[in-house]
Amino acid sequence: MAEDRTGQDVARAGSRTVERSSDVEQRQISNEARLIRGVFRAAGLAANSVVRGSQWAVNTSYEVTKEITQAALEGESSADIAERTGNALRSIARSALGVTEGSVREIVSYVPTSNGPAAQQAIGLGAPLHSASIDELRRRGDALLARSADVYFSEDVHPAYDRILDELAPDEARILRFMALNGPQPSVDVRTNRPLGIGSELVTGDLTSVPEQAGVRYPDRSRTYQINLNRLGLTLTSDDPVVLSRYMVLEVQPEVEAALKKAGRAPKIVRKSLRLTEFGEDFCRTCFTIGS
Repeated sequence: MAEDRTGQDVARAGSRTVERSSDVEQRQISNEARLIRGVFRAAGLAANSVVRGSQWAVNTSYEVTKEITQAALEGESSADIAERTGNALRSIARSALGVTEGSVREIVSYVPTSNGPAAQQAIGLGAPLHSASIDELRRRGDALLARSADVYFSEDVHPAYDRILDELAPDEARILRFMALNGPQPSVDVRTNRPLGIGSELVTGDLTSVPEQAGVRYPDRSRTYQINLNRLGLTLTSDDPVVLSRYMVLEVQPEVEAALKKAGRAPKIVRKSLRLTEFGEDFCRTCFTIGS
């Protein structure tokens, strides 16, 4: 009888050991499952934030899934799995979009890696990669001053021209070339008419037919083109008018007639001009081949 009870105790102890081992294994599996689900969500967010609903996003999710599954089967740590996922996303972005490593880091900022807290590496689109410190800015400023004092240093063109070319639409290049060839162009403001001009309100300003005359492909973007060229410092609107006869064609254009109608009774037209700035003139001479 004593031997029977001893055998039963051993069996119960073995059963409890098996149950505890099963519980530990189950918790480990549960933790791994939560980890994988979390990385899946991060990977899905990164892919969808780049090209939402596109075939590229589907392919990305598939490739990232393979990376995560393989890492989990190989028993890698959570940091290693997350880092492998980030590398997969960046590799796919490079091959699918044809961009550089630096651009990829902007498109898929980061999934959490072992380099720092996840909160500091949250996935985002277009997040700034680097913010210069005061010391860095001052070093760059001092370097500029040093080059300005170096008699052997030469600079053929203004360094901003390269960046400006990247920020111009093809239609805007046509506008600049047209103005470089033809000089200042008529521009008008349409205002409401009040006695002595007191209380007169601007209805529409800086109306011009330059984009149409330049032959832009997208005339509906003309206002945007004007704003961007002004922003870049290439053009400006001057209060100095051009020859009066040149306004006759502009003032019968549909945009001007619509503004005149909106201005009500006896609207007022203010004649101005659209011109290249000195900076814009030099930019056109440097960057475009302009016939004489």
